[in-house]
Amino acid sequence: MKASQVIARYEAFCPPELSLEGDTCGLQLGRLDKDVSKLMIALDLREQTVAQAIAEGAELIIVKHAPIFRPLKDLVASPANQLLLDLVKHDIAVYVSHTNIDVVQGGLNDWFCQLLGIEDSQPLSVTKGSEGIGRIGQITPQPLDQFAQRVKEVFGLSSLRLVAYDKEVNPTISRVAICGGSGQSFYKEALAKGADLYITGDIYYHTAQEMLTDGLLALDPGHHIEVLFVDKLAELFTRWQKEEGWDLTVIPASQSTNPFQDL
Repeated sequence: MKASQVIARYEAFCPPELSLEGDTCGLQLGRLDKDVSKLMIALDLREQTVAQAIAEGAELIIVKHAPIFRPLKDLVASPANQLLLDLVKHDIAVYVSHTNIDVVQGGLNDWFCQLLGIEDSQPLSVTKGSEGIGRIGQITPQPLDQFAQRVKEVFGLSSLRLVAYDKEVNPTISRVAICGGSGQSFYKEALAKGADLYITGDIYYHTAQEMLTDGLLALDPGHHIEVLFVDKLAELFTRWQKEEGWDLTVIPASQSTNPFQDL
């Protein structure tokens, strides 16, 4: 089958028009008229991801984080450029799905809610029509430390950062906002919609202080929890492959690209 057929099915579920303004979405490397029998799903394209794609013969990769994020000055064979050169050399097309999978109903932020038991959710920050990024909803009322433990278990974390001046703080929480990736800029929407707690990654030092001044507690589980994208998209494409009778093998990226490790 053609890469264009694979992408058309994905875009019917997750339209690129849902992407936030200025975001990177769509084909970034290669061509859509090529034949595809092996599809890889990945969160990031790093050296280990590309090596797996080459070893397993993937012709198309759907990735969440764009490999070309800043303007290129050259394609000299430097370490930073080598993974792009390897993709071109092996004729592997790369399609990026970034904030559109965060926004779409039934996408990444809804999957987070399902895992964490966040119910009756609505978009945290409306971006277009009834669609929006992040989610906010209700959980069974429980102490913060109990819910934090569930966050750790769900995402396989040995630790996570609590945004609070006193680590012994342990209020009962019932309304939770969440935004995968780096969603600190939406914390005021979480406040305005009555969140007791906000979960997002990459919270800056000064932003954390501002959150506390404004009266909002937060948990920072890191950016890498978005790796859920890999297994969930692999499930979707495997289902579509069966429904459509495609001759397509779906390969989840298996190499970790999390740059942070606990010591």
